[in-house]
Amino acid sequence: MMRYILVGIAAFIVLGAGLMTFEWYRGTNEAEAFGTPFELVDHTGQPITEAAFQDNPSALFFGFTHCPDVCPTTLFELDGWLEQLGQEGEELQAFFVSVDPERDTPEVMETYLGNFSDRITGITGEPEEIAAMAKGFHVYARKVELEDGDYTMDHTASVMLLDRNGGFFGTISYQENPEIAVEKLRRLVREG
Repeated sequence: MMRYILVGIAAFIVLGAGLMTFEWYRGTNEAEAFGTPFELVDHTGQPITEAAFQDNPSALFFGFTHCPDVCPTTLFELDGWLEQLGQEGEELQAFFVSVDPERDTPEVMETYLGNFSDRITGITGEPEEIAAMAKGFHVYARKVELEDGDYTMDHTASVMLLDRNGGFFGTISYQENPEIAVEKLRRLVREG
């Protein structure tokens, strides 16, 4: 019995910290616009714009297909959360935006996302357009050269939650407690 009480208290504390983070982020960005217009392509090569984030709540993750751990882990978890929501989350959209469009062509992204979910839409395009989109969504992304001549990408590792108007609703942190992540998505579907 005491164990359940402690788990409940811990969950309450984590949810409280998440709410405080959300309120702080929202408060620091009230004067700033969130998001930006864009004209890119999805993983099937079809045009996609910011209109894709309208009318339905959305989960948005910026990453890249050559990522060794953060991106595949996050996409795997996101697919699991969507499955866990079942019918309750049918209207929830999920997007994976490449921060490495030089390598992440629509064909590469389609193959990559096929390993995770048919519910996640990939977004890629011209590097300067992707950089402008990342900036508009307050996402950090930077190319890091490696000693062997290759490169990797440093980037924000949180999943952004967008309401039905494409506005900021909250975040799911990398490796967040799965129960809390699913509850955040439920709240997004109900209130966003």
